[in-house]
Amino acid sequence: MALEEAVSMKQDFDPQNKPKRNKFALACAILASMTSILLGYDIGVMSGAALYIQRDLRVSDVKIEILNGIINLYSPVGSFIAGRTSDWIGRRYTIALAGVIFFVGAILMGFSPNYAFLMFGRFFAGVGVGFAFLIAPVYTSEISPTSSRGLLTSLPEIFLNGGILIGYISNYGFSKMSLRLGWRLMLGVGAVPAMFLAAVVLVMPESPRWLVAQGRLGEAKKILYKISDSEEEARLRLADIKETAGIPQDCDDDVVLVNKQSHGQGVWKELFLHPTRPVLHIFIASLGIHFFAQATGIDAVVLYSPRIFHSAGIKSDNYLLLATVAVGFVKTVSILVATFLLDRAGRRVLLLCSVSGLIFSLVTLGVSLTVVEHSRSTLTWAIGLSIAAVLAYVATFSIGSGPITWVYSSEIFPLRLRAQGVAIGAIVNRVTSGVIAMTFLSLCKAISTGGAFFLFAAIAVAAWIFHYTMLPETRGKTLEEIEGSFGHFWRNPKPKGLHGTNGDIPLTSSVKTSTNVD
Repeated sequence: MALEEAVSMKQDFDPQNKPKRNKFALACAILASMTSILLGYDIGVMSGAALYIQRDLRVSDVKIEILNGIINLYSPVGSFIAGRTSDWIGRRYTIALAGVIFFVGAILMGFSPNYAFLMFGRFFAGVGVGFAFLIAPVYTSEISPTSSRGLLTSLPEIFLNGGILIGYISNYGFSKMSLRLGWRLMLGVGAVPAMFLAAVVLVMPESPRWLVAQGRLGEAKKILYKISDSEEEARLRLADIKETAGIPQDCDDDVVLVNKQSHGQGVWKELFLHPTRPVLHIFIASLGIHFFAQATGIDAVVLYSPRIFHSAGIKSDNYLLLATVAVGFVKTVSILVATFLLDRAGRRVLLLCSVSGLIFSLVTLGVSLTVVEHSRSTLTWAIGLSIAAVLAYVATFSIGSGPITWVYSSEIFPLRLRAQGVAIGAIVNRVTSGVIAMTFLSLCKAISTGGAFFLFAAIAVAAWIFHYTMLPETRGKTLEEIEGSFGHFWRNPKPKGLHGTNGDIPLTSSVKTSTNVD
């Protein structure tokens, strides 16, 4: 028996047996995920632009907090609208609409004569970001083969981090210009990727799941054959989607009449009023993973890294902005590492390891900043430790908590609930982020900067407990069968060998032998 298992394991992990990456699906996922650059650029650029906006417009710290955080309160409006829009006009055109709205916001911010007009531009940018924040992970999860769904669904997080890095570099570059012109160019340049994305997504195919939900089986079949690893997988995926949409398996017409439930009617009632036990578990898991991803302080670090480094003892603007570029670089490299681990190590293991790293780095940062705050002289070692702790924090976040939040929440909802379920998760994510961004400076004044990070560390401990007790593994499972993993609160049974019940199934084995390939 042991020999058979060893042979099976060797076959499962034999590189020659692994399916090749589907290049067409990869290209589609990359194009859709590029919308996340919009949010990433806005987050990154505001960290430095806020320094110069405050000096030019002479506004208080409270107004800077509001300016930084308000986009996260505006974006849920966009996410809510996008959830409905994506069901009405499709995933593809919703992505294009996101780019157009953000373009308007970037232009308005770039030409802002005063604080009030700048806030007006932030509204449009926020709605556009909300659109992109919702639709990118939904589209990529629906277009991806099971064998590479973790990799492809994490692409939005990769581009978000790339956008943050570009924003940091933009800060450093435009900081050399005049005070009045520099920050306006930082914000206005965001219009360039927005228009590019609005145009390029039109060459993408529509989501086959959305097409089936509309009864357009003929179009869905053609796309499934292009984005699947094999013809057999395409047929199995179509069968799974038809079953979920309530279409008979023997129906082969190009256009069919679909039950209205597939179009989203009754979804809110099923989510909030009469959820089944698995749906309730999925809903709580989605809300929790989104809440803790932001409540552990990532936007405080990313948005206010110049101020954090200033608190650590760095005084020069030039060095402050260079240090933030280092943060963006480490964050982006770490997310690239994560993409190659998601479909190998699994979501659950990476998430728990990531949050453990967050706890350690947050405690370290809290200690080093507290030492600096109580010292009368410059402590080089404390400055170095603070920088190292910030870099460790963004690295561990990007390896697990950052990408897995979107991968996990976009794949656990059944098709009939996916758009609205992901939209609600995105709202929780953005509102939590907005609260953190709009209170961080005030929190630092109330309990000190070091104290703020001790608070984030305590929240990270609560996050680890939640993830351990509430989130089952989803690696290797199709989108349609993942629902069966939920409904067992507070329990995560250990896998029974290679083919355990918690989803720890070898990736290649699931592709070769499973009859439920997504």
